[in-house]
Amino acid sequence: MALPKARLENRKRKPEMSLTGDNLIELSVSELSGQVKRLVEDSFGHVRVRGELGRVSRPASGHVYFDVKDEKAVLAGVMWKGTAQKLTMQPEQGLEVVMTGKLTTFPGQSRYQLVVETMEPAGEGALMALLEARKKQLAAEGLFEAERKKPLPFLPETIGVITSPSGAVIRDILHRLSDRFPRHVLVWPVRVQGETCAEEVAKAIAGFNALPVEGAEGDIARPDVLIVARGGGSLEDLWGFNEEIVVRAAAQSDIPLISAVGHETDTTLLDYAADRRAPTPTAAAEMAVPVRADLSAQIEDLGLRLRRAQGRELERQSAHLAGLARGLPKLEDILALPAQRLDTFSQRLGGALQNHIQTQGARFSQAAARLTPMALQVRLRHEGERMAGLWQRAQMQIHSGLERRAAKVQSGARQLRLLSHESILERGFALVLTEQGKPVRQASQAPEGTRLDIRLAGAQNLAARVEGGTATKGDAKARKKPASKKPSDGNQGQLL
Repeated sequence: MALPKARLENRKRKPEMSLTGDNLIELSVSELSGQVKRLVEDSFGHVRVRGELGRVSRPASGHVYFDVKDEKAVLAGVMWKGTAQKLTMQPEQGLEVVMTGKLTTFPGQSRYQLVVETMEPAGEGALMALLEARKKQLAAEGLFEAERKKPLPFLPETIGVITSPSGAVIRDILHRLSDRFPRHVLVWPVRVQGETCAEEVAKAIAGFNALPVEGAEGDIARPDVLIVARGGGSLEDLWGFNEEIVVRAAAQSDIPLISAVGHETDTTLLDYAADRRAPTPTAAAEMAVPVRADLSAQIEDLGLRLRRAQGRELERQSAHLAGLARGLPKLEDILALPAQRLDTFSQRLGGALQNHIQTQGARFSQAAARLTPMALQVRLRHEGERMAGLWQRAQMQIHSGLERRAAKVQSGARQLRLLSHESILERGFALVLTEQGKPVRQASQAPEGTRLDIRLAGAQNLAARVEGGTATKGDAKARKKPASKKPSDGNQGQLL
């Protein structure tokens, strides 16, 4: 909607104060807010403010909202997402900072705010205060306790190094490892300074821990020890290793971790959470592996000492054995008494053996005298007669048993014939069956039209069909006229 020409001209002039309301220009709320916004932005287009951060809010949008205050005033501030991602430090309540930006208004709430473009701590003292506060907080959680620290392996197979791949640090570490004891080295490249330093280092520690302990063929196995290293620098340069995300990742690492950040005088919170702190990256390499030449010399020295100890022990045992041998009696004295006893037993054994042979020879002579052909013939004849008698008795027993069993079989056959239905049929009875082979016991089981099979004695069969007055036989069977019987029921026909 276009404004009147007079109103547009009035907007270009600054409003003038008047004692009477008739001379005031009539403005809408939005117009007045817009004029205030332009006036503030034109007057404070670029300012530098120092103060203490108060309330800090980080919504899901990624923007950062906060208050900057001193002892007399409070200023609202906002930092857009793109600017917040470039910060080398995280805004925290109580931190004294220096900010640059432009002052603007927020008409929706009738307030002014500072849109921050850069933010930095207000001197090293502020960073030290923040560092000390964070150190106390993490120490209270037990992340720096000595009981949590893990021992370093004596001779790791694989060493993981988290550092910049282009700096001198990684070359120093590899050179030192090569001099002392060459090992397999895995390098996880990260930024060691800047806004993404802390996040990349924390992800690298977690990534090494996520590798399998024993990888399959072709897979990367998990290192036995980790080294987080970078060169020296100012407190701001090393600030990424003071971030909480890095400290917690180091404390949660299952792999022993060596912190080698900065020079010997530099200290970060990572040094407290790590299992070992090295004053320099080169010293970290020295902590990770022993010196191979020293180990070889130590092994050779131990082998020499072992051989000397074995020689001394053999000499001592030989001397001890010689002393024991001198205390023993002579071999002839030890064997004299058993030899005498052996001679005595030998003499007694010879006489006893001769007597035994004579006794057994007499017994054999008596037995041979009894073994004459006549005696054997008598014995054989006697045994033959005995066997013949036993055979005759056995035949008589078998014949008698067979006769008894035959009589039982004949008796059973007679009983079977008497109980068989064929004997009943021979007495003049007949067996009436349906076509399905079921016996007909009552007239109600054979209604009119039923075909019947009548079995007589001598395996003779008759086919019949029940009709109203008479029963007809089958065409293939001879017709026989049986004696008429009076039906038991007036409604039942005759069955032939």
